[in-house]
Amino acid sequence: MRFKTGPIDGVVLKELKVHTDRRGWLSELFRSDNVKPEFFPVMGYVSATRPGVARGPHEHRMQADFFCFVGPSMFRVVCWDSRKNSPTCGNKIVTEGGEDRPISLLVPPGVVHAYTNIGSTEGWVMNFPNALYGGKGRAEEVDEIRHEDDPETVFRMDDLS
Repeated sequence: MRFKTGPIDGVVLKELKVHTDRRGWLSELFRSDNVKPEFFPVMGYVSATRPGVARGPHEHRMQADFFCFVGPSMFRVVCWDSRKNSPTCGNKIVTEGGEDRPISLLVPPGVVHAYTNIGSTEGWVMNFPNALYGGKGRAEEVDEIRHEDDPETVFRMDDLS
């Protein structure tokens, strides 16, 4: 499958407003009046990614991810729509977010996604998914298809043309 740059149905990218004062800064990450209830988070986590390191590409069958890229560092983020019943099947989104451009990104189930730290320092990414990792009590199979483990995958971070 070849992908072309274009919007992806259900993916919501927002630039985050940063409020700065003498103490530092604050940015709202999640507001229930800006997100459909089926995407409300049920857990949250933060991950640290070293410079030059990628996470993904992978996808979830049932889970939506609600990422926040606020820094430090900058990330290149890619989403691919390979959902056969999607009106935007075959589209991809490539964007950057982090310290210089704080963003949130809602990725619905079935949309393949990945990000790479393109900065020179370790960067943090927050995620507020709408499903528990491994289910309640971590007793279920993890909802993740790891395309990064497939050397023949069409979802490649190094081929973004």
